[in-house]
Amino acid sequence: MPIYEFRCLNCDEIFEVIFLSSGEEKEMKCSHCGATDMERVMSVSSHVIGSPSSRPQPNVSTKTCSTGSCSTIEIPGHGD
Repeated sequence: MPIYEFRCLNCDEIFEVIFLSSGEEKEMKCSHCGATDMERVMSVSSHVIGSPSSRPQPNVSTKTCSTGSCSTIEIPGHGD
């Protein structure tokens, strides 16, 4: 059963709709405001392969700044 995400063009609410098959047609309305104008959005997924110990870990560095100490967190997969 495919699950698709939609965004209401009236209130920007994002919600999921479950279909019994990819060809099924449904009359849909926003669960938040009741509007029928919507667009399908790309779903976001996250996959980690391997054991928990092999997952990339954030790198935290702390240095002295004019206001005391400042910390920087580098999250794997985010940034340059």
